[in-house]
Amino acid sequence: MKKTIRKTVSAFGQDALGHFDATALAEQLQTGNTTSTALVQAALNRLMKVERDISATVCLQADKALEKAEALDRAGQFSGFAGLPAFLKDNIDLNGHPTRHGSLATTAERKTVNGAVAQQLENMGLVLLGKSKLPEFGFTATTEYSKGEPARNPWNTGFTTGGSSGGSAALVAAGVVPIAHANDGGGSIRIPAACCGLVGLKPSRGRGAPNEMAKNLPINIVSDGVVCRSVRDAAGFMALVDQHHPSKTLKPVGHIKGPAHQRLKIGYFVKKIDGQFSDPECVKAVELAAQLCSELGHEVEQIEIPLSAQFADDFLLYWGMLAAATHRLGPWVMGRGFDRDALEPLTYGLSGHFTRNIWKFPFALRRLKGFAQEYDNAFNSVDVLLSPTLGQPPQPLGYLGLDLPFEIARERLMNFASYTAAQNVAGAPAITLPMHHTRQNIPVGVHFAGAMGTEAMLLALAYEIEQAQPFRMMFGDTSDEAIQTPARKAS
Repeated sequence: MKKTIRKTVSAFGQDALGHFDATALAEQLQTGNTTSTALVQAALNRLMKVERDISATVCLQADKALEKAEALDRAGQFSGFAGLPAFLKDNIDLNGHPTRHGSLATTAERKTVNGAVAQQLENMGLVLLGKSKLPEFGFTATTEYSKGEPARNPWNTGFTTGGSSGGSAALVAAGVVPIAHANDGGGSIRIPAACCGLVGLKPSRGRGAPNEMAKNLPINIVSDGVVCRSVRDAAGFMALVDQHHPSKTLKPVGHIKGPAHQRLKIGYFVKKIDGQFSDPECVKAVELAAQLCSELGHEVEQIEIPLSAQFADDFLLYWGMLAAATHRLGPWVMGRGFDRDALEPLTYGLSGHFTRNIWKFPFALRRLKGFAQEYDNAFNSVDVLLSPTLGQPPQPLGYLGLDLPFEIARERLMNFASYTAAQNVAGAPAITLPMHHTRQNIPVGVHFAGAMGTEAMLLALAYEIEQAQPFRMMFGDTSDEAIQTPARKAS
């Protein structure tokens, strides 16, 4: 049996990036205490230090990033997160680079324009250093491959980063960059954030620039956002989204800068959709979060999970439809040169699941299209749903391997990624917070979900929780003083 690699990897140090979050670095830029060039160069140096261990990137554009940073420094007018180094997930087009979607089946043809999401990030002034890894087409909750090096969790490199935004999460957790692009079609912001001990907010459907691959789906389940290390970074990013791409249908989030006075009704649950309890560490994390929320004055009660086993079956069939479309229509969707024979075994398995059950799909699709109302009904008696982010803590690499027999892969995936898909189908927001660690120091996320358009409420609650229980980050020094960014120590 192959020995599991167990190594903690941190790029944090006494350079321009320091231990600061994105907000603190932006403040330093705006007050002239650092430069974008210094931050970008520090990020590139940090990447060289840890990339061999975490294997989180697919391509770099170091020279282009430094040129942009130098141009921003010459202009000298910084606002928002302009000037900060970041990465783009490799399922969005970036001018000058291929978009491989984590798949050997795609072509290496370089794109000549940015996708809408990449352009939005560049318009915000973020300096994109390159692209981060994802599993094939984001079809699973780990950033692994049957052929190729997986992205590795900086907390323990023998464990999964989660998926599908696992490369971005590894880069932020390890300290290479303070913030990175991620997107979420079934939990793919929240799952890797939970695995890597980060804050991950999935925005409501309709926030931000459209995702070209998802906007024409029967149900658009994809939202784009970021993974980051503080609540204020998530809030700052949402304020920039409002500024650069305001929603036509949703009230602006605004720039949430702290807790709210409003006390909330919070319903929590710890059983999975199949009625079984989550792993004891995940249960413990939620129970501790529920206790903390109660101590903060919120009304907290335990409830039954507001989802049925039918929802899980329907979502898996929808997921299978996406895989079948990729498998069968890849050359038409992805362009000539798409190689079906190079797809991952899991993609074939999901496609086969759809094909065997295709007669059920019209009924499943109808139920999923009506799910938004069912989801809204869950908020008739509560303001927030509290649950584990995952059914288990991060698992060793290989547990969710893409070359497992499909029935084993299916069972493990549904047990692991048990809680996050509902918000994708309903279009609603949710946030994971790094509120717990196992005895082995592996992060465990706690999940807070709201009704459509309630990002402001979730961010205000997250601020309050962060202030009451500052999150543990992975710095070189793991003392209580060092695990908080200097700009946001608990008072």
